[in-house]
Amino acid sequence: MRGISKTFGTVRANEAVDLQVMPGEILGLLGENGAGKTTLMNILFGAYAPDAGEILVGGRPAAIRDSADALAAGIGMVHQHFHLAPRLSVLENLLIGIPGRAGRLDKDGALARLAGIADRYGLKLDPDLPVSALSIGEQQRLEIVKALFRGAKLLILDEPTAVLAPTEVDGLFAALRSMAGQGLGIIFISHKLNEVRALTHRCVVLRQGRVAGRVDEPATTTAAQMAELMCGHEIVPPAKGASTVGDVVLSLQKISTARHPGMALHDVSLAVRSGEIVGVAGVSGNGQRALADVVSGMLKPVAGEMTIAGRKVVAFTPNEVQALGLGRIPEDRMATGLVTNLPLADSMVLPRIGTAAFSEKGLLKPGAIRAFAEEQIKAFDIRCPGPFVRAGALSGGNLQKALLARELAFDPKVLIVAQPTRGLDIGAAHFIHEKFLGLRANGCGIVVISEDLEELLTLSDRVAVMYEGRIAGVLEAKEATVARLGMLMTGAEKAA
Repeated sequence: MRGISKTFGTVRANEAVDLQVMPGEILGLLGENGAGKTTLMNILFGAYAPDAGEILVGGRPAAIRDSADALAAGIGMVHQHFHLAPRLSVLENLLIGIPGRAGRLDKDGALARLAGIADRYGLKLDPDLPVSALSIGEQQRLEIVKALFRGAKLLILDEPTAVLAPTEVDGLFAALRSMAGQGLGIIFISHKLNEVRALTHRCVVLRQGRVAGRVDEPATTTAAQMAELMCGHEIVPPAKGASTVGDVVLSLQKISTARHPGMALHDVSLAVRSGEIVGVAGVSGNGQRALADVVSGMLKPVAGEMTIAGRKVVAFTPNEVQALGLGRIPEDRMATGLVTNLPLADSMVLPRIGTAAFSEKGLLKPGAIRAFAEEQIKAFDIRCPGPFVRAGALSGGNLQKALLARELAFDPKVLIVAQPTRGLDIGAAHFIHEKFLGLRANGCGIVVISEDLEELLTLSDRVAVMYEGRIAGVLEAKEATVARLGMLMTGAEKAA
């Protein structure tokens, strides 16, 4: 890519960016949220047309006007949010968009190609399973197989480890090294700097749409040095100081639920006190989603009792738990956090749109809504053109800041957050962590559900581990290690 520039209105997403990838090379692409990484890759994959610059494939200029052109040029992309048809099988997902033979799907040919990819790269999948039955790691594997199935010689991976458990990350890295060893070029976008150091051969760092630096030897470059290149200044992790722990503000007693897509709960008991952070660890799909849904009033249990600030929850609706003092930051900020097609200001007041602060006698107060949004944008350094930008146009880190601003503005007694820094750069992650620790110091009780064990160890006063819909154990922070948590997460150990 030579001299690539792209502007959206007044926002310069990319400016004169040069980027080169060789066969057999794993190139790291780093930068803060909003630095222009995804825009640059969307240009390479044909989703956007550059305002200036050119793309060369194999040394020759390539006209990439859409994803079909990109695929024809041997470029495949695995997006951070998967593009799969959940009701169709693995094989059917592979065949989408591929012309058949004599008007019929070439299933036998597809099965043979799928088997060849499995043998060559170790990416095995059951062709008959519906996508809805696959784990997150298997869905990502299918996205990679889709690109290889279509003949990709260059593979773009946007935050590929954001949704994976540690063992799944190991499997992904083994497959990527195998691909590179057989001549594929790979562009690896990630905010997990230790993973970048372990996997990539070379890195390009973007800042505010421009190339801010290059790292020729990632393995011998520290994560702190990479972070400083990304952010333009030294990043200092927040310190977890002492906190005064008070009364129980959230209590779950023997909670069980009916069937749930992320595994049902069985006899779950957990207490959270004011002024403490309780982390929840577990391999994805072991009941964390059901736990978050129950606490958030999205799922009514079939047995058990829950109280917030000493008051019993009866209806288990979002309005009820919000009125009792609960704030919620959901796992999927795009689907269930903010309404991406609405202006940011509307999304930021939506849960409380019926309150006197924002409406009167059924009529909205546009001035109050705008003032609230502008105040939060400034307080949380949400980088956007203004309060009426479409929420979906914000980067992941700024979306997460908007969610946090919305919930913290109303002084929750309890805050439940799921995967709070998934896909965020190191600066945004530290900003979020500082806010949580500030809430903790002010007496809020916080539940942090995360698959990032380092994050949980950094923030938590206690860590509860979920396994097969149950609490396998609760460890005090001083007892919790990655190894100990890993044993509990896999059911190899139980703790009191």
